[in-house]
Amino acid sequence: MTHRPYVKYPHKCLRSVAEPVAAVTDETRAIWDEMIEAMDAMPGVGLAAPQLGIMQRLAVVDASDERGQAIRMANPEILHASTQLRDHQEASPNLPGVSAIIARPRAVTVRFLNEAGALEERDFVHLWATSVQHQIDHLNGKMFIDHLSRTKRDMLVKKARKLNR
Repeated sequence: MTHRPYVKYPHKCLRSVAEPVAAVTDETRAIWDEMIEAMDAMPGVGLAAPQLGIMQRLAVVDASDERGQAIRMANPEILHASTQLRDHQEASPNLPGVSAIIARPRAVTVRFLNEAGALEERDFVHLWATSVQHQIDHLNGKMFIDHLSRTKRDMLVKKARKLNR
């Protein structure tokens, strides 16, 4: 199976809020499978549906060492975030060639519809928490560069454009 291409910044999908998923269906599961393939192809530790131009509130995260442990989420929302922050070098296939250190809560509690369509609450820490927050940002039309100063953001966007000509 091949996945659809990553949309490139500044595509409007990357700046739009994704639509909630009413129910987990076979179509939803097929999209998750495609997203996992795209995430593994990067290779990355997470992917949100809008990154592939799919405007649904779907995300996948796999920060495991052995891979194959992807968590599929529909309509994820953060219920609680720790006050302790964790710095991590973040990047996106939608803005290839650049990255930045972003400080995010070290741990989060997230509620989402799981692969079975059941409501689930789960705690994520360290890289798992960073990735979940990064994906939820994408579902809300935000990117990691939005956590930077305007000057730093403009510099990274300019560098990415130059690299990807």
